[in-house]
Amino acid sequence: MIQKFSKIAILFSVLSMLLFQSCHKVEVFEDDPYGNFDALWTILDERYCFFEYKSLDWGQIRDKYRKKLTANMTSEELFDVCDAMLMELKDGHVNLSAAHNTSRYWEWLYGSPENYQERIVDEYYLDFDYRYTSGIKYKILPQNVGYMYYGSFSSTIGEGNLDQILAYLATSTGLIIDVRSNGGGSLSNVETLVSRFINEETRVGYISHKTGPGHQEFSELYPIKYTPSPRIRYQKPVVVLANRGTFSAANNFVSVMKALPNVVVMGDYTGGGSGLPFSSELPNGWSIRFSASPIYDADGRHTEFGVAPTEGFKMDMDLEQASEGIDTILERAISYIAGL
Repeated sequence: MIQKFSKIAILFSVLSMLLFQSCHKVEVFEDDPYGNFDALWTILDERYCFFEYKSLDWGQIRDKYRKKLTANMTSEELFDVCDAMLMELKDGHVNLSAAHNTSRYWEWLYGSPENYQERIVDEYYLDFDYRYTSGIKYKILPQNVGYMYYGSFSSTIGEGNLDQILAYLATSTGLIIDVRSNGGGSLSNVETLVSRFINEETRVGYISHKTGPGHQEFSELYPIKYTPSPRIRYQKPVVVLANRGTFSAANNFVSVMKALPNVVVMGDYTGGGSGLPFSSELPNGWSIRFSASPIYDADGRHTEFGVAPTEGFKMDMDLEQASEGIDTILERAISYIAGL
């Protein structure tokens, strides 16, 4: 999940929320089933950022679930009703947290091929012999192809560590960056990593924020720009491997890398999750986390439902070959780079 963003984006988000609050009367809700439900619905109604994009009738959804409430229902029963309502948003960034449970939406992942098995890569490609730092496994494969596996953007990338990784991989013909089943983390780590693959200031996407309670009340799109690192940068071809488990900050990374020259994205669609999360609280102390500021790709398009592989490079793992220790997605990436 996205946990942090750059300092500018954090300031941008905080200022936008303060401006929103200063211009809008805050309603007071009772700490009872109806009051907590109405507070939850209203918070999302005024601040959630994908109603229009997902063509959701939030008012109709409210009516559907509010009729399930009773004045004397338990906290567990209330949570179940609220959870069911939130599932209508189809958003992995929406979480309602109570003392006894946390709601979560997983259908974006269910039903999709896994397209990654860590044991196959570790045993048959890395031979359980690889370097590891800043949450990144890395090695030069026998075909002189560099390989990095970054399993979570929650693992902070140290600049010095990244210098060592890229210096080691410098002799490779090209590089595979594997972010399959990377569930996200810090967008600042996305910027740190991407800055090693660009040579000039690059617009990598856009961000917007709510300017009022209406579902269509948004600011203009503000460009997000990355600057190249003054340290070691990698200049050779890159293949990024992704699957449906590539979510949130990892989804953003794939979106950004896909737009760069000499980069191919291979595998499956990512899992999406492009909204910058915001948190609020209900009268009973439950917290709600949800997508409040949409982030777009470099062409101004939503990536909430995922990023497609580069045209011609969509593929799934062959499970029969996987049973023999062959990762067909990784094999194609190695062959692609080795053949350049």
